[in-house]
Amino acid sequence: MLLLQQRIEIPTRRESGSVLAYLSRALRECLDEKLFPVRFAITQSDSSTYHCEVGVLRGIDETSGFQPESVFQFAHRGVEATDQFNIVLIVPTGIGAEIGGHAGDATPVARTLAVLCDNLITHPNVLNASDINEMPENALYVEGSVLSRLLMGTVGLARVRSNRILTVIDAHPDSEFVSAAINSVNAARAAYGLQCNRVVQLDPPIKLSSGYTASSGTAAGSVEQLEGLLEVLDEYRDEYDAVALSSVVGVPPNFHLDYFLSKGSMINPWGGVEAMLTHAVSTLYDVPSAHAPMLESKEIAHMDTGVVDPRMAAEAVSETFLNCVLKGLLRSPKIVTDIVSMSHRSVITAQDISCLVVPDGCIGLPTLAALEQGIRVIAVRENRNIMSNDLTALPWAAGQLHVVDNYWEAAGVLAALKAGIAPESLRRPMLGASVEKRILKEAEDTVASSEVPVVSRG
Repeated sequence: MLLLQQRIEIPTRRESGSVLAYLSRALRECLDEKLFPVRFAITQSDSSTYHCEVGVLRGIDETSGFQPESVFQFAHRGVEATDQFNIVLIVPTGIGAEIGGHAGDATPVARTLAVLCDNLITHPNVLNASDINEMPENALYVEGSVLSRLLMGTVGLARVRSNRILTVIDAHPDSEFVSAAINSVNAARAAYGLQCNRVVQLDPPIKLSSGYTASSGTAAGSVEQLEGLLEVLDEYRDEYDAVALSSVVGVPPNFHLDYFLSKGSMINPWGGVEAMLTHAVSTLYDVPSAHAPMLESKEIAHMDTGVVDPRMAAEAVSETFLNCVLKGLLRSPKIVTDIVSMSHRSVITAQDISCLVVPDGCIGLPTLAALEQGIRVIAVRENRNIMSNDLTALPWAAGQLHVVDNYWEAAGVLAALKAGIAPESLRRPMLGASVEKRILKEAEDTVASSEVPVVSRG
């Protein structure tokens, strides 16, 4: 099996109706039927074209045993449950986000927003900081494709006390890196009781190759030699609830130092292809998964980066980058796909989502799903990135989209929404309600019929 990124251009929707359904139909027409989409985003849009990037999996057929649902499968939530206030926080991987585009540097945002809600549902790119994962107690650590399916209404999330973790690592030619990964697992077992009794070394390993998409500049890549990983996941399926992955991501040797010297201007080259891999694993097996990159050589591991940008510092002081993954997966929620089980009061579904928070300009499946579900969306301008879309051009319902300057303002809007207060009522000047006088046609007909002419009787 092979994972790769494809660039597709779709004419901008002009008719009325569902944007999501339109894109789903267009994608089916454009893609080879042998390719299965696992990740989708509109990187740029204008009056004529949606410029889309699609992570696709080649090699799923009738003999593979996999029958995953389309990533565009959608179930309307019908109503919003209001007994809790639950926030979904997303910072997409590989788009050069100013906040959250490096090493767990959106964690302060997550911890702040978590105070305002019952459950904060977010993904590894927000919280993973190499050896550090300071996720809030009420956070649900969810891989990106699962988060999309939650908003699409096709899965639910059930809290767990803990997960049994299967860790799969590269059989690295340098034993130092294998030992470091195993020591990371054992440290988690000893320090906070992680249940991970099996570490599997893949030989030959998965082959992840990173690169930048020429047209948009997003970080993506390709994944080859997936068969070995899938064999391991099949063999031990009864022994694990979540999967931690650690493997080398191939990049040009100069990328390591260039990235740290860029002071944040270079898009993290590793995250995009990592997201493609975990999207595929979680889609095929319905289990939480997360990936940590393994260093290629001692020369790279012992490279003197000097004092780096604070957003990258967690990466500069780690050797395995694995502990954040293990910490996140420890209590990552169970993915519930059975319709009956999804109706249980303890399972979080699309009905329970109160608001989605995204960087401004980001249009992927979560944003499109929120649009269709009637979920309120807050877009944050200060979290600049390379996505080039005008979110206001989408057909939002009145009051559904709030574009704010920063996460401070986002917190204020969230507090108002939780209180049932129109956010604009907190600002001045306050405009009066618009008044419209409308004469109904039925009333006009009634008035006309009552005007009977007077006849003189002489």
